[in-house]
Amino acid sequence: MAVIATTLLSGCAKSRLSYPEAPQEGVIDTYFGLEADDRFRPLENDTAASTLAWVEAENKVTRSYLDAIPFRGKIASRLTELNNYVKRGLPSRMSDDGKYYFYENDGLRNQSVLYRSSTPEGKDREVFLDPNTLSDDGTVALTGVSQSKDGKYTAYTISRSGSDWTEIYLMDTATGKLLPDHIEWAKFTGADWDSESQGFYYSAYPRPEAGKEFSNANENHLVMYHKVCTPQSEDKVVFSDPANPLHFHSAHITETRPEFLVSIGGQGVGNALKLKRGNEWITMSPDQDYTVMPIDVIGDKIYLFTSYGAPKNRIMVADINRPQRENWKELIPEGDGVLTSASFSGDRLFVTWEKDAAEQVTIHGLDGRQTGEIKLPGYGTIGLSVDRKHPEDVFYAFTSFTSPSAIYRFDPATGESSLMYETEVKDVDFDEYVTEQVFYPSADGTKIPMFLTYKKGLKRDGSNPVYLYGYGGFNVSLTPGFSANRMFMLENGVIYAQANLRGGSEYGEEWHQAGTKMNKLNVFNDFISAAEYLVKEGWTSPEKLTIEGGSNGGLLVGATVNMRPDLFKVAFPRVGVMDMMRYHLFTIGWNWAPDYGTSADSPEMAKYLLGYSPLHNIRNDGTPYPAIMVTTADHDDRVVPAHSFKYAAALQAADTGDAPKLIRIDSKAGHGAGKPISKVIDEYADIYSFMFHNLGLEPK
Repeated sequence: MAVIATTLLSGCAKSRLSYPEAPQEGVIDTYFGLEADDRFRPLENDTAASTLAWVEAENKVTRSYLDAIPFRGKIASRLTELNNYVKRGLPSRMSDDGKYYFYENDGLRNQSVLYRSSTPEGKDREVFLDPNTLSDDGTVALTGVSQSKDGKYTAYTISRSGSDWTEIYLMDTATGKLLPDHIEWAKFTGADWDSESQGFYYSAYPRPEAGKEFSNANENHLVMYHKVCTPQSEDKVVFSDPANPLHFHSAHITETRPEFLVSIGGQGVGNALKLKRGNEWITMSPDQDYTVMPIDVIGDKIYLFTSYGAPKNRIMVADINRPQRENWKELIPEGDGVLTSASFSGDRLFVTWEKDAAEQVTIHGLDGRQTGEIKLPGYGTIGLSVDRKHPEDVFYAFTSFTSPSAIYRFDPATGESSLMYETEVKDVDFDEYVTEQVFYPSADGTKIPMFLTYKKGLKRDGSNPVYLYGYGGFNVSLTPGFSANRMFMLENGVIYAQANLRGGSEYGEEWHQAGTKMNKLNVFNDFISAAEYLVKEGWTSPEKLTIEGGSNGGLLVGATVNMRPDLFKVAFPRVGVMDMMRYHLFTIGWNWAPDYGTSADSPEMAKYLLGYSPLHNIRNDGTPYPAIMVTTADHDDRVVPAHSFKYAAALQAADTGDAPKLIRIDSKAGHGAGKPISKVIDEYADIYSFMFHNLGLEPK
C-alpha cells in the first residue's frame, strides 16, 4: 500500500519525497453547520491492519531519510558523551526507618536506580530498587515509591512503554522481597498509606475494553483501598461519583488523624475538595474554579495551597471541625510573584515563588510571617526536599540552562547553604555560555518574557541558527533547566530561545486564562512575535529558525506553521494535539476542555477551534512550508498517536513545497515521561540531524 521514498540526500536536496498512501474515507463532519474534512479517520484505529501497514511504511521513509544524513552517527556519538555523567536526585526520608533514599544514574543507564543510605550523602548506600531489572530494554519506568508509616512495606508504581497506565507492586522494605500484591489499571495515582500501615489508597479506572486500552475514553475514576496481602479483586471503592464520569479523584491522607481528603478535578481549571469524617463527606471547596491542594494537617488545622481569591495563589488555613471554604483564614497572602508550592519542615513553611519565570524560596513561621529565604545564584529552578518530622533535613537542588543540578544542604538557623553534590559533565565549559532574559511585544502589545542562552561572543548579524521552544497552556510554566542534549546545540553555535507564552502560569491565573478557549490565538501570536523579535533584533533569520513544542506545544507548532509558514525553516510538532474537533473523544482528552473548549460547546467555539486546528488548516496551494518532522509513539495514551497520524497524512497529501514532511513513530514509548536514555539519545540524534541538514549546516 505504500510508495517508498526513493530520494536520497545530496547536500540540501530539493526533490520532493514520495510518501506512503494513507488509508482514508470520505468523512465530512458537521459542527453547527460547519463542515470539517476528516478523510484520514481510519488512522484513528491504531490497531487496524491498514494503520499498522501505514506506520511501518512511514517509518521506513523516515529512517531512509535520516540514516542517509552523513553526520547523524557523529551526532549520536556526541549526545552519548554528553549524557554520560552522574545524575543524582535529592535525598529524602520515606518513613521512620532512619534511612535516606535518593535516585542516581551513573551515566547511561536507561532508568535511574533508587538507593538507600543511613546518611543523606549516601556514603554507605545500597541499591534499594533498580528499575533497569524490570525490563530488558529499559521501557519499564519507576514512577513513584511510598512507604507505610512504620516503614515495613514499600509500594512502588511503574509505567510500561511510556503509558499513563500505572501498576502498583508491594515489597518488604527490610528484605526487598516482592509480595504477591499487584494492582492494574490504576492511573494518575500513587499509593497513599493509611495511618495504621495496613493498606493504601489509590485511584484507578474499570478495566478497559481489550484492544482499546490506549485509545478509548477513560471514565469513572475510582478511589480504591487495598489491604496488604490481599488480591486486587477484594479492594474496596471508597469514593466514586457515577453522576460525573469525567472527574479525576485522588486521596490525600492525614498523618495523625483518621480523616482523609479527596481532590476532585478534570472539568475545570482547579479542583473541588472533600473531607471524610467517619461516614460523612464534608465539602470543603465545592467547585473546580480554583486550585485547592492540601499541604499538611497539623493538629486541627488543614494548611491549603489555593488560588481561591488569589490569581497568583496564597496559603490558607481551615479548621478541621469547620472546614468549609467560607471559614478559611489567610496565612500567606498573594504576592508580586506567583506562589507555586509550599511544604513544612518542622514548624517552618518553605514557600516557592516564581517571578518572571525564575524561582525563589522564602521561609515562614506558623503565623505566616517571613523569617528567611534561600539565596539562589541566578535564573533557575529549585527542587526542595523537606520533612516535617525532621526539620534538620532541608535539601534543595538548583539548576539553570547552563548548570546541571547541584544539591545543597540548607541550615535554617544560619540561612546558609552548603554544597553536598556538584554535577560534572565532561568536556563542557559552562563559562563559555550566557543566559539573558528579554521582553518582547506580542501582537496586542503584551510584553512576553523569553530566555536566550548562547555562546559568549556571538554576533547579532542575523546569521545565527535559533531553536525556539514554547508551550503556552494548562497553567504550565517554563522555568530554566539543564539539558545535556541541548548542550550539543549550544556548542555548535545554536541559540536556544525559550518563550514564556500566555496560557502558562508565569504570571498567575490571569496569564493562564489569557491563553485559553477564545483567547487561544494569543498563544500563537506570542510565539510568532517571539520569532519576529529574534529576526528583527538580528539574532537570526527565517532561514535559520527552528521551532519545537510537545503535546500542547505540538499544537502550538502545528498552528503557527499554518499561520506563518514563511517565518520558519524547520519545525518539530511533537506528540501534538492536532485535531481540535475530536480531541475530547480519546482517553483523557475531555480533561483539556477547560483550556480549549470543545467543538460541541457552541457554534462560536466550534468555529474558533476549526479556525486554528492544525489538521484542518494545512495549506494546499503550493505555499512552501518548512521542513517538518512530526514525532509520536505507539503507547502514547495521553495524546493518542491518531492526532499525529492524521496530521502527517494530511501534510504529506497537500501541496506545501519540496521540504520534507516526515513522521517519526517510536515503538514501546509514550508521551515522554520515563523514556529510557537510549531512546532519548536516539530521538534527539534524529531531531538534530534533521534540523542541521535542513538548515544547510554541518555540526562539529
